[in-house]
Amino acid sequence: MDNVNEATKQPALEALLKLDLRSVKAINSADLSFIIVNETIALAPYRQAAFFAVSPTAGLELVAASGLVSVAEDSPYAIWLSGFIKTISKIVPKEPGCHKLDFPEAPEGFKDGWEEWLPEHLLFSNLFSQSGAHQGMVMYAREEPWLSHEIEKLDHIHEIYGSCLGFLSEAKVPFVQRLRGWMSKAVSYWALIAIFVALSIPIRLSVLAPGEVIALNAFAVAAPQDGVISKVHVQPNSVVKVGDLLFSLDDTIVTSKMKVAEKALSIARVDALNAQQRAFNDLKSKGEIASAIGRVREKEAELESLKALMARIEVRAERDGLVIYGDPNDWIGRPVQTGERVMQLANPNDAGLLVWLPVHDALNLDIGAPMRLFLHIDPLNPLPALLLQTSFEPVMSPEGVSAYRIKGKFEEDINKPRIGLRGTVRISGKWATLGYYFFRRPVTAVREWTGL
Repeated sequence: MDNVNEATKQPALEALLKLDLRSVKAINSADLSFIIVNETIALAPYRQAAFFAVSPTAGLELVAASGLVSVAEDSPYAIWLSGFIKTISKIVPKEPGCHKLDFPEAPEGFKDGWEEWLPEHLLFSNLFSQSGAHQGMVMYAREEPWLSHEIEKLDHIHEIYGSCLGFLSEAKVPFVQRLRGWMSKAVSYWALIAIFVALSIPIRLSVLAPGEVIALNAFAVAAPQDGVISKVHVQPNSVVKVGDLLFSLDDTIVTSKMKVAEKALSIARVDALNAQQRAFNDLKSKGEIASAIGRVREKEAELESLKALMARIEVRAERDGLVIYGDPNDWIGRPVQTGERVMQLANPNDAGLLVWLPVHDALNLDIGAPMRLFLHIDPLNPLPALLLQTSFEPVMSPEGVSAYRIKGKFEEDINKPRIGLRGTVRISGKWATLGYYFFRRPVTAVREWTGL
């Protein structure tokens, strides 16, 4: 009888030793997972097996199943089994050893799936490393009940599986271990000191904003009187001399008034002459002479006023310069009022910068602060400038943003860019630490959000 028991135990011991050797020689967790679900059958027969590894984010995660090279996470079987194992992990004690679970003991809500996907008798075993860290859980399923001598062999091999998984998981992160060794207590202190020193490095605060080349002292050409612009005689960006004709107002109304005034003056002069002739024969008519002469003077004044208006119909340049305005078609036929600016005359050598600095990007800026213009047409050659003036209060920019209006003057020893060019301007402010530069915006956002 003893010989029969020895003969029965011999193949089981050989299978256990062979499986033990295979587990120790596994080079990674994927190979060991394949051995667990496919080769453990040498110790105890089963129809299905699945291995669930511990995931730092999702708890137990299905990584291997018997008879499959890889597991499709979106398959109906994998989805149901992942939900099933999450419930089972709360029922099965988290301790070494195998635990049986039969179909009558199935949790509520999983009986239909169990009946469809799994046999009647299940066996679960948690895997632990030598340090006691939980490595995962193995599930075996078959139609026959599990026997005690089979569970005894499985308990033994699962201890080996857990130790091997713990070794492989630690072997996967040698870099982390080296990093921990490097980050010793002394090194940590030096690293903190280096960070504080770096955050204390002085730098100059700066801000970027859109800018445009303008004429700093442009001469405004305004409408001399109310009227309608009939013709613009110069094109934008053209150079004019003193006395050149710029634009003309419609003279139809003034011409008509002049004709009426000239006719009225002629009538007043005739009436004055008749009054003088009557005064020779009628002494009473002498009183009408002064009144008639007064009407003549009135009509002459009206005519002179209309002639002055006619002289202002044509607007001419009062100085040499570059004509700056939009499209001529925007002005032809447009009514204007006295003093309304139509165009500007600028000196090309008097070019400067106009910058619209949004309020949320504003810095404390001093007159003379350095500026650099990066033109869109030539961004590789920035042009230096100095801050000339800034508005006291923010105004609405052409883009509809509340911003400060800043002007700058180019340095004398550079070639001035053409008026009208646009680009990006970097304005340098006061000196501050690198830490202030990094945390200025986050602190501002926190204060706006909390009100502190």
